[in-house]
Amino acid sequence: MMKTQNRFLIVVLSILFVSTCVSAQLTANYYSKTCPNVESIVRSAVLKKFQQTFVTVPATLRLFFHDCFVRGCDASVLLASPSNSAEKDHPDNLSLAGDGFDTVVKAKAAVDSVPQCKNKVSCADILALATRDVINLAGGPFYGVELGRRDGRISTKAGVQRKLPGPHFNLTQLNSLFASHSLSQTDMIALSGAHTLGFSHCSRFSKRIYNYTPKNRIDPTLNFQYAIQLRQMCPTRVDSRIAINMDPTTPQLFDNAYFKNLQQGKGLFTSDQILYTDPRSRPTVNLFASNNVAFQNAFISAIQKLGRVGVLTGTKGEIRNDCSRIN
Repeated sequence: MMKTQNRFLIVVLSILFVSTCVSAQLTANYYSKTCPNVESIVRSAVLKKFQQTFVTVPATLRLFFHDCFVRGCDASVLLASPSNSAEKDHPDNLSLAGDGFDTVVKAKAAVDSVPQCKNKVSCADILALATRDVINLAGGPFYGVELGRRDGRISTKAGVQRKLPGPHFNLTQLNSLFASHSLSQTDMIALSGAHTLGFSHCSRFSKRIYNYTPKNRIDPTLNFQYAIQLRQMCPTRVDSRIAINMDPTTPQLFDNAYFKNLQQGKGLFTSDQILYTDPRSRPTVNLFASNNVAFQNAFISAIQKLGRVGVLTGTKGEIRNDCSRIN
């Protein structure tokens, strides 16, 4: 009987220990002793970059998302390869704007310019902080960022395959991909709201306005007048790399206009508009469209959960001296 009780106690303690370790992986005050001013240092560098170009905002936010969804939030997307075989070289990442990378580089330089902080803060944490800061600078919420991520040492083009959502995804495909990272449908819809910022190239949605089906040249779920406007901005004989704002109403403001646009058939991608046309997700779109606070609260919850995906902590990975290469 005593042996059974002891075994039970050991099992319980083991579970508690594992749970404690998991919850303690990332903490808000991780750098309190090694680099106590890291957040203000990063924010100052991000603000300076933001004042130079607004592209800093969507570029940094998209960089964070692409990083976390491939190998977890380990800054592997920042690694460069002399043979062009890193994550950033995959076709799905070639459209990542250089200003996102530059934001992290400048923030890293600012952090390392402080002797106490030099080579103490990971590129992954700097990217997470910079992402929060650009969202806030664009009018979005300010939220706490958990820290303690380590930088990954692996970055391969092949590793990106089927890890990122495509512009033609339906709701089931979106839910499945996000669920693989422990993100719910509500998380997915909230994170999709980040499309209130940024732009896309014509080639990513041209089929919806020119060659949808033999019967319907324009996607019937797309607002017809909006489709005509898109045709004018994306004529067939003009470079398909022309950039179009994802949000046609307030493209430089982090707000809930994205969801209002979906209600009017103005989602640029199929994967955007499906959130409204599919009855499973429409109630959440309607909620976020009518209540900006509800959207922002859901977004905070979702992006904090995203920031925990596949993180390296403790002795795993490293803290890179140069974000573009392993030590």
